[in-house]
Amino acid sequence: MSNSGGKRTLKLQVMLNDDEIKAIDDWRFDHRLPSRAAAIRELLSRGLQGKEFGNPEESKPSGAFGVTTPPDEGD
Repeated sequence: MSNSGGKRTLKLQVMLNDDEIKAIDDWRFDHRLPSRAAAIRELLSRGLQGKEFGNPEESKPSGAFGVTTPPDEGD
């Protein structure tokens, strides 16, 4: 994955539960990434490039979208 080279100037706040943090940290350590932030950026990059899933439902509330729940099981 390539880095756009631009300076990171924005912070993004995301609330996660303990299981979601554990899943990200486990993935980070398995892939030997230097930080949690790097792991999250890598996962976002992979997800944005992925074509495996269809479009999310428009009527779902924000809380229905989870890290450890597959998109089709978030109901």
